[in-house]
Formats: sequence, structure tokens, C-alpha cells
Amino acid sequence: MKNYKIKDIKVHLVSQPVTGGFADATRKVECIGFTIVRLTTEDGMEGFGVTYHEVGGEATKMLIEKNIAPKLIGRDPFETEKIWNEMFGYLRGVGRKGLMFCALSAVDIALWDLKGKILGMPLYQMFGGTETKVPVYGSGGWTSYSDEELTEEMVNLVKKDGYTNIKFKVGVEGGMNVNRDLERVRKVREAVGPEIGIMLDANNCWDAATGARFANRVKDYDIMFLEEPIFADDMPGLKKYKNTTDLPLATGEHEYTKYGARDLLLHSDADYIQCDGTRAGGFTEMLKIAALTQAFNVKFAPHAMENIHIHLVSAYGNAPFLERLKLFEGITANTFLDAPKPVNGFMTIPDLPGLGLKLNMDFIEAYDEKF
Repeated sequence: MKNYKIKDIKVHLVSQPVTGGFADATRKVECIGFTIVRLTTEDGMEGFGVTYHEVGGEATKMLIEKNIAPKLIGRDPFETEKIWNEMFGYLRGVGRKGLMFCALSAVDIALWDLKGKILGMPLYQMFGGTETKVPVYGSGGWTSYSDEELTEEMVNLVKKDGYTNIKFKVGVEGGMNVNRDLERVRKVREAVGPEIGIMLDANNCWDAATGARFANRVKDYDIMFLEEPIFADDMPGLKKYKNTTDLPLATGEHEYTKYGARDLLLHSDADYIQCDGTRAGGFTEMLKIAALTQAFNVKFAPHAMENIHIHLVSAYGNAPFLERLKLFEGITANTFLDAPKPVNGFMTIPDLPGLGLKLNMDFIEAYDEKF
């Protein structure tokens, strides 16, 4: 096979402000966007990867440009395992989680996209997957919404967008009014009917006792799982929650690497592991995380970034669905050309190599944030 070498690395930041006071139980959302990494080989082939650009995107960009990129020039993009381990060792002193891993994740995804394009294969096939039509659920419903706004958005996700599974936020008033949360869940259940799957996300707002008390009261509304009812790093609290209720626990979107996933599996008793490949270490690490979830016989349900995670969900039989964040629909449509959209609760993987996505460089170059 031809010997490919990386010649150039470019990083772009694109974002949009979030107006209207969108908030969950623990934070207000002010900005959403993507950090985009483009790798180009000596013969002009290009792969790209993404991570978030909400808080700290500027630092992520600088870390890639100043520290990671120089180490990649001249490297073979097929060295994903070796490059990952070298970067893990090189950067370990400045971050075992957080922005350092967001940077490494975007670079790793770009390497895999490039490998798929060189081989002319979609990533899901490289991962061993065969399914091209993947279930997806609609995610939104902020705690800052009125009851009417929440119900309207959830009904629209079902009736207009065709989702059969939906998720929304609980933890109103900073998690201090469980009775209001129960009333909001009741209203949504009555509005969407008994056949629609409902998931709830508490965004780390409660202690174990409060989370379990809420779970034991809300489960009568046929809830699929409760996400992050307890602070994500409080694994004893998560386990205490699980010992007090039979409502399934979902967590992991704020965890990093196979080691973090391992600890969740060993110590939290989670039923759904939701690590995000654009944070947790890219595809190189997510393939290991997914394998760990299989070994523990739990569900693998990656957080958000549906156009990235669709390849993993295709390949793993214990991955029930993708998550599509309603808040990101606009920036996603602007950043990618002809990105797939859900139809009746499913997304179809494009018949293209690598990620199967094309960047909208007109938009990216026009709105690239220079600093």
C-alpha cells in the first residue's frame, strides 16, 4: 500500500450564541459550536475531526496547533494506536481529562476519517458494522422552559420530526423543586401518549437520596432511564442511587478514556454508558470503551454528536440509539454539507468513505474565529 504522510494540520472554531436563557439544572448555555481539525496528506487527501467549542475552544485550538500538530507532521495516519499512546504520554502532565482530551479526540477522529478515505471505506464498515439505518432520539426540553414550552417542543419532536423516543431536562429551580419536575413529566407523558419512549436528564443536580426519591416517584410514567441524577464524579453516590431504585441509570458523558469508563462500570452500576467520542479520546478509545460495555453487559449510548457516533452505534449490538441535540441542529446544518437528518426515528449513514461527511468550507472560512 502507498505510504501516506501528514503534511498539514489546520484548526477552525465556529460557533453561534444561544439566546433566550436556555438552562438546565446546573448551568446556563451561552454558546454552542465546533472545534474542527483538518489533516492533509502530502498528496492532498484530507480527513477531519471535531470536538465542542462552547467553553475553552480557544485553548483547545492552541493546544492542537502548538503542541499536537508538530508531532504529527510526517506521520502515517494509519498509526492511530501509536499516535494516541504517544500523545497520551506527552500530554499527561497537563490534562488527564478535559480540554486536553477534547483536543486529542478531534485529532484522532480526523485520523480515522483520513484512513477511511484512503481505503475508500465508511468507518462503520471498518469497525465491523453492517447496519446503515440507525435509531436516533430527539433531545431537548430545558428546565428554563415553561411547562407549555416544554410540552410543545416534545410534541413537535414526535409529531413533526417523527421521533419515537425523546429526552428532556429535569431539575427545575436548580433541582430544588422535585414536585414541579414530576408535574412536568406528567404533562409530557399525557401529551405524547403511552407509546413514546421518554428519557430524563438531571445534569448532575441532586444527591443520591434526592435522585432516588425522584426516580421512585417518576418511574410510574414509564421512564426509560434517568441520566446523571448525581454529580458525575460521585461514583459512591451513583451506586447508592442504584441500590435505592430500579429506574435505570445513565451516565458517562463527562467521563474520559477507557479508564474512566472502567471505573463507572465497576463502581457506579450504570445501565447506560454515555461517553462522548469527541471528548473521551476519539474512535481509538471509544472502540475500547464500547468493548468494555459489552463485557459488563450494559448499554452503550454515546452522548450527542450523532454524525460522529453513528458509525459506532452501527457496529455495536449493545448500542440502542443515537442522541440528536435539538439545540445543535442549526450549527450542524451550517458546518456540514448534506449531513443526514432523522426520518421517522432513524438516521442513515451516507454511502461515502470515512465519516461520510463533507465540510461546508464556505461557512467555516466565513465564520472562523481568529484570535
